Amino acid sequence: MEKERKIDMHVHSDNSPDGKHSPMFICEQAVQNELRAIAITDHCEIDNYKSQGYDSATFHSYFETSKARVAFQGQLLVLLGIEIGQPLYDINLTERIVITKNYDVVLGSIHRPDGFDCDIKEIDYSKIDVYEFMRSYFSQLEEIAKCPYVDVLAHITCPMRRIQGLYNIDFDYSKISDATDSLLKTIIDNGKALEINTSGLRQPVGRTMPDVNIIKRYRELGGEYITIGSDSHSAYDVGLGLIEGMKIAKECGFDKVTFFVERQIMQINNI
Repeated sequence: MEKERKIDMHVHSDNSPDGKHSPMFICEQAVQNELRAIAITDHCEIDNYKSQGYDSATFHSYFETSKARVAFQGQLLVLLGIEIGQPLYDINLTERIVITKNYDVVLGSIHRPDGFDCDIKEIDYSKIDVYEFMRSYFSQLEEIAKCPYVDVLAHITCPMRRIQGLYNIDFDYSKISDATDSLLKTIIDNGKALEINTSGLRQPVGRTMPDVNIIKRYRELGGEYITIGSDSHSAYDVGLGLIEGMKIAKECGFDKVTFFVERQIMQINNI
């Protein structure tokens, strides 16, 4: 029964710049780890689409994942996915990428926030107002939640991997509760799913992204759709934290977890 419910909706292959293993090898490990399904969601950064080779990488990811899907039919449900960073940077390009391929799921994220000419992992958070930064970050995510070409809002508290995990800065979410609620309501109003990203459990921050309080608030506001993803960049991390993520979802009031097939919402019991 556990295998039937273990679905990893956020996995990166070597078609992502920081990925280590091929889709085929990832699927082998997923079967070994008794997963029912995975979505291979390689990076596609819209603001660097051609300059950093994402045009080629997304093609290879889709092609190789499609081959793995056929090879593992009957053993593992392999979903065709993509993680689009900064999708609103060029909405026409985002639209073209999504509608010209038969993706199962599209994750939306921000790695290079407005006002910064670098990735969030390269920001020196000791030199900025982290509360104003997170307000702005949530506001940008809110606009992505309105985008018709995005299905899931991924790791919405991703900067906390550095703010709390690396810089050890105390952060009180109650100080930005209005911004948090506004983002969550927009996710709900636009029928998107919120991701429980488990990668933080194996990093210094030590918690999921978002953490339990935000997931619980999402439920209180009427949120229905929760996906769970390891955000693995190595085949050996595929599926890590899924059981913990499912337990958190249950504790927060979710009796079902969500996955997508051909960008249509599917749910399975989380019991």
